[in-house]
Amino acid sequence: MLKIIISKTTLCLLLLLICVVFGDDTDEVKSLSETEGDSVTLNTDVTEVQRNDQILWMFGPQETRIAEIHKQSIEIFDSNETFGDRLKMDRQTGSLTITNIRNEHSGLYKLNIISSRGTSYKRFSITVYAPLPVPVISSNFSNSSSSDSSCSVLCSLANVSAVSLSWYKGNSVLSSISVSNLSISLSLPLEVEYQDKNTYSCVVNNTLTNHTTHLDISQTCHTETPPAIFLPALISALALAGLAAAMYFLYIKQKGKKVDGGKPSTQRLTTAQSEDIEDVDIDYAEATFCSKIKSEKNANGTEEIIYSSVAL
Repeated sequence: MLKIIISKTTLCLLLLLICVVFGDDTDEVKSLSETEGDSVTLNTDVTEVQRNDQILWMFGPQETRIAEIHKQSIEIFDSNETFGDRLKMDRQTGSLTITNIRNEHSGLYKLNIISSRGTSYKRFSITVYAPLPVPVISSNFSNSSSSDSSCSVLCSLANVSAVSLSWYKGNSVLSSISVSNLSISLSLPLEVEYQDKNTYSCVVNNTLTNHTTHLDISQTCHTETPPAIFLPALISALALAGLAAAMYFLYIKQKGKKVDGGKPSTQRLTTAQSEDIEDVDIDYAEATFCSKIKSEKNANGTEEIIYSSVAL
């Protein structure tokens, strides 16, 4: 029976040789999170690229070639229009820099390094997030449950994805809501007492950063008049204005009955004026009729009758 004795040193050399020949394809993927507009550099960990070394960068599930160094000559492939002029390669190390990164640049990047020492691989997974907005706090008039001693407020965000929105009372979380990769608007209500002296804040965060807006109860709850109070006041003001207009119209109408150009009206008499007329003595003239009727003949032979006149 043949026995093969392998020393520890020989075993280590064999394992090292296997790693060099077959590469480091089992390495874990390095995950990176970036914000739109930032620049990100993917490092090769190569100290200096040798003349015969080949460093190749690929992107996406189809492993599309995007940049390469071969025989110390850099080539940026323009077949992929996703990046435009955003790609830069370091001539000494072969590291790849993506400037002004956008959401469409999210994905898997693969690096192949071929040298006299063998072939090695690296993988990078980049997730690009939109800039995180600042949460906005406003009065929540749509919440009718608020009483005279409490105020309902709303913390809102528009067009966000992969974020969490939370209300804090001091350092304690009161409520929270999250959204995945869908781009939607978020809002989270909170009801507080007008005289509450605690510190409240609304916080939005993703894997990169967070933004906080503090609640000022005196400003948010009192700068605007709630509709439940404002509407009756408006109705009362309109009613008073209408009543005043009606009274003024009646006054003008009554005044027009009494005065017409500064003289007593000859067509409209008040009851008092009628009573005064009854107390005045009126002398009527006597009519005198002439009893004679004359008839004359015209030149054409016709007879014309002339009636007597009436004298007053």
